[in-house]
Amino acid sequence: MSEQERKEQVILTLTFDDDEEVDCVALGIFNVDGQDYIALLPKDESMAEEVYLYRYDEDEEGNSILGDIEVDSEFNAVSAAFDEIMDKLDK
Repeated sequence: MSEQERKEQVILTLTFDDDEEVDCVALGIFNVDGQDYIALLPKDESMAEEVYLYRYDEDEEGNSILGDIEVDSEFNAVSAAFDEIMDKLDK
């Protein structure tokens, strides 16, 4: 990864219900059925196999707002869309 790519990385810190904090790199924002979603990859290499998917919005000041995906059918559609994006990048 180049120095420029490192500088352009967007890092978000997730705080879970048990107050555990995980720093994540934003892989990208993508749209599924009119709703934006964000894919986050933990910076901790021991968690590198996990990708977190959240609903994504911004407030009036441009601050990120993440929301849980609570419905299985929505999560399945978002997960499939993310997998398709990743497959295209691998080619």
